Amino acid sequence: MRALFLIPGESSRQLQAFPAVAAVADQLGARAQVVCPAAAVSLWSLHPQVERSIPFAFSGATLADWANLLGSVREPDFQLCINRARGRQVDLMLSMSHIPSRVAAAGFSATDTVQEPEGVWGAQAWQAFLRPVGVDLDAAAFRLQLSRTDLEAASAELPTGDGPLLLLAPAGGPGDWPPGRWQELPETIRRRLPNLRTATGEAGSIRRLAARIASVDVVLASDPVCVELALLLGIPVVALGRGPKDLPTREGVQGIGTPASLERLDPAEVLTALGLG
Repeated sequence: MRALFLIPGESSRQLQAFPAVAAVADQLGARAQVVCPAAAVSLWSLHPQVERSIPFAFSGATLADWANLLGSVREPDFQLCINRARGRQVDLMLSMSHIPSRVAAAGFSATDTVQEPEGVWGAQAWQAFLRPVGVDLDAAAFRLQLSRTDLEAASAELPTGDGPLLLLAPAGGPGDWPPGRWQELPETIRRRLPNLRTATGEAGSIRRLAARIASVDVVLASDPVCVELALLLGIPVVALGRGPKDLPTREGVQGIGTPASLERLDPAEVLTALGLG
């Protein structure tokens, strides 16, 4: 069968959908296609079970844009659509698509309407949308598999040595942990761990970034994309500005600090979260 996913939203929200798409592909034997913002197309190239990602500007799309999308999704024979977009235009498009099973939180085109979960990590919240088609989701157990070529290339770029490798990934901008704190932290840690190695989340492409994160020992990040990649790859992560409801309950995963107020976060709290307190 073929399954279509309509997923608006920023890159971190796209990454949170990875376990759900994998669950549908595995449990229903589905071939998956994803409609997403253009900036997210490269993200979906990481998912081995997505055969096609279709760029679409959900925000501000015209009737002509929706008509063109209808032409794109009518060509394959889809049996299932899971729709996270909302609005009359998307409902008109889906009602004319002839896809027999259409799951959404609202809209007249839905054959199954579900309630958006609250207080749940975004990846696990997809369970509500999969339940009507008999698919179970354990998002925390999902692991993204990368190619050996990408992993070897990342390893060659990272600092050599036998010490622990820490990746630092600030989001930047107002409300983030101050740049001076990020710069001072490695030297503070080296007073206790002289052989500490560090890397940054600046990799140039999503494939290189994912491989770099997969090759380190721990991630300290306020950048939401780096946090979600670490979760998907099973790498221990300390997520700045995340609370318990925004993270899976799993060993090696911790959130500290208040979103948009990280400038008040004490470095001692960060060290404690990293196991160095």
